[in-house]
Amino acid sequence: MSVTVELPVLESKVLANNPLGDPATRVVPVVLPPGYAESTASGRRYPLIVGLTGFTGRGLMLLNDDAWQPNLAQRLERLYTEGMPHAIFVLPDCFTRYGGSQYINSAATGRYEDYVIDEIIPFVDASYRTIARPEARGVFGKSSGGYGSMILGMRHPEVFGALACHSGDMAFELCYAGDFPKFCNGVNKAGGVEAWWQKFAAKAKKPREDFETLNILAMAACYSPDASAPLGIGLPVDLHTCALIPEVWERWLQWDPVKLLDRYGENLRKLRLVYMDCGIRDQFHLHYGARQMAQRLTERGIPFEHEEFDDDHMSVQYRYDVSLPKLAAALAHSDVNDTASVGATSSASKRGGKSKR
Repeated sequence: MSVTVELPVLESKVLANNPLGDPATRVVPVVLPPGYAESTASGRRYPLIVGLTGFTGRGLMLLNDDAWQPNLAQRLERLYTEGMPHAIFVLPDCFTRYGGSQYINSAATGRYEDYVIDEIIPFVDASYRTIARPEARGVFGKSSGGYGSMILGMRHPEVFGALACHSGDMAFELCYAGDFPKFCNGVNKAGGVEAWWQKFAAKAKKPREDFETLNILAMAACYSPDASAPLGIGLPVDLHTCALIPEVWERWLQWDPVKLLDRYGENLRKLRLVYMDCGIRDQFHLHYGARQMAQRLTERGIPFEHEEFDDDHMSVQYRYDVSLPKLAAALAHSDVNDTASVGATSSASKRGGKSKR
C-alpha cells in the first residue's frame, strides 16, 4: 500500500518578520494515504494527523532515509497494510535558529503556535480532502514534539480531538534544571550569552557539548522572552552562582504541562485519546514527568493511556507502531464514508486512567 508524499510550500504571514529572521516561506510535507487519488471521484475525506519533530528537527526529517529503521512514510505503508485506518499526515517545519520553537508563541522566536493552528491546518484543510472537524484531527510528536503535542492538544480542543506524546518535556525541575550548571559553564567560558551565541553561530561544525548550552538558551527564548535582556531572552538562573531567578523560573513553570493541568485539564477530558509514553532510562528524566502527569490525570478522573518502554530518549520511532494506530482508530469513525474505518474500535472507548509498565 503505497503512500504519496507531496511538498507544498506555504508563505506564512505570522512568521513574517520574526525576531530571528528565520524563513517565513517553508515546505509543508504532506503524506497522503494509499488510494487517495483514486478516491477523488467519491469525495472521500480523511482525518488529519499532525506530526511534530523534536529539538533541532523539522517535519521533512521524519521522511529521511534510515539504514536501521523505516522512515514515517515507510512505516505508514506497513501500518496501513496491517489494518490501520487511513489518514492524511502533515509535518510542520517549526525550526528556529536556536534549534526549535516548542510550538508556542514567543516574542524572542516567533508565533509558531499560531503558525500551526491558524495557518498550516487551514492550508491543509483547503488543499486536501480532510475532515475539517476537531474530532477528526490528531497530533503526535517526540521530545519537544511530544511537548508540542501535549501543549497544542491541551490549549486547542477546538482544533484537535486526540494526541500522542512520546517522551515529551514535562516536570521542568527534573528535565531542565540539571543542565543549568552546564549552561552557565558554557556561557561564562565564552564571555556571556551574546558572545556564546556569536561563536556558536559562526562554527561550521557544531560540537556536541554546545547543544547542552543551546538547549537551555532555546528553552529560555521560548518560555521567558525579555526584550530588555541580551538577545531578548530572560535567563532562569544567575550566570555567576547558577541560582534560580524565581520570577523567571516561574515563567518557565507556567509552560510545564504538569502545572498546566490546573488550567487546561478539562480540555484534555474532551479529547478522544490522550496517549503518553516514555523510556524508563530517559536521559532527561522525562519518565518521571510522565508519571507525575499520569498521577495527576488519574486524580482528576481524566481518561488517558500511559506506557513505559525499556529504553531511553533516543531512537524511539518504533513506538509509533503503538501510537499511530491508536490515533488513527480514535479519529477514524469521524468519516462515515471511510470504509476502512467500519468496525474499527476507537481507543477512546478502551482507555481510562491507566498506565502500563
